[in-house]
Amino acid sequence: MFWESIVIAFEGLKANKLRSMLTMLGIIIGVGAVIAMVSIGLGMQKKVQSSIASLGSNLLIVSPGSMAAPGGVRSAAGSNITLSNQDAKAISKLSGIKYLAPSVSTQSQLIYSHKNCKTSVQGTTPEFLDIRNYKIASGSFFTTSQENARSRVVVLGQTVAANLFGAASPVGQIIRIDAAPFRVIGVLESKGQSSMGQDQDDLALVPLSTAQERLMGQTHLNSITIQVENEQDIDSVQSQITTLLRSRHHLAAKAEDDFSVRNLTALMSTMSETTGNITAFLGAVAAISLLVGGIGIMNIMLVSVTERTREIGIRKALGATYRDILTQFLVEAVAISVTGGILGIILGIGASSIISFVAKWDTVISMPAIIGAFGVTVLIGMFFGIYPARKAALLDPIEALRYE
Repeated sequence: MFWESIVIAFEGLKANKLRSMLTMLGIIIGVGAVIAMVSIGLGMQKKVQSSIASLGSNLLIVSPGSMAAPGGVRSAAGSNITLSNQDAKAISKLSGIKYLAPSVSTQSQLIYSHKNCKTSVQGTTPEFLDIRNYKIASGSFFTTSQENARSRVVVLGQTVAANLFGAASPVGQIIRIDAAPFRVIGVLESKGQSSMGQDQDDLALVPLSTAQERLMGQTHLNSITIQVENEQDIDSVQSQITTLLRSRHHLAAKAEDDFSVRNLTALMSTMSETTGNITAFLGAVAAISLLVGGIGIMNIMLVSVTERTREIGIRKALGATYRDILTQFLVEAVAISVTGGILGIILGIGASSIISFVAKWDTVISMPAIIGAFGVTVLIGMFFGIYPARKAALLDPIEALRYE
């Protein structure tokens, strides 16, 4: 009887194709929207995670500033002059630190022949490559001896190299940074854009001492980037750095820090939680149309019961039980929702692919989202089909046979 009910249900769908498709439309749109929205949210989450991970693993970034100013307004991190080279050397002696790279940065004009571009020029140390996961595409990175000698050498990001040299190799060429000549010794591999849309290849790197003494004329640092040996030690190392710098800067017990220490592992966790919540919200909003689709199923099943009252009377007169009639109409409701769910899955996957191709957004097709949306669809078909099915099963056979 169960399989017979399934056959009857699909024959009913084929007999009323337009009505069946209109009934399924809410389910199709609902399932498709849930899958598409969740895939966009997961894509956004993946992009944020990969962007933060591209900065390096197990990182702590120490910046000057964030000091309480009169009126309670804090200075932007990196805007003060409270970090020195001596601070960086003292931090490097703490336990648990794998690499440390102090840095300074400024916006400068780079000139080669008749071409020029403005970019971020950063002075740093050779450890920068290991900490920030950059690799050399051609040439080489500057060495510790070149850093100690204040050599006029520069390593270019892909964007800067393309702007100044096009397809030609810049290695060995002389460029000017503002008015100072520098020899290009290497080009970095491309890292693309960050999750915030920042071009990570639009930079030029020079030795720290060269930047401080020959370019910027400053002795303070803009930041200190630290890679911790083990992820489990990040909180401990962060606490040690805070204690050390407060001592070195002679801060009173109740005084605000004149520096900030950011934990990128904690930042990634927070960003993942935030994007996860956004994904759940997008999925929940899209799922509202599933509810609308369920109401549509109930509506059409009530119409079907009314149309087939005489059929129900005949079946009951021939011996069909309450359970037989209930099963028949419940299976029809579930058949509508299941068919709509399958079409919705196809729509959702297709929409995700189209969005990824046209809008250039990262999308991630989630199998749990597909299974979850389809499961909810089946439950909706059962829930909204019970009332019409029960109404049909409770019809009095004599009254049903009299119905015109």
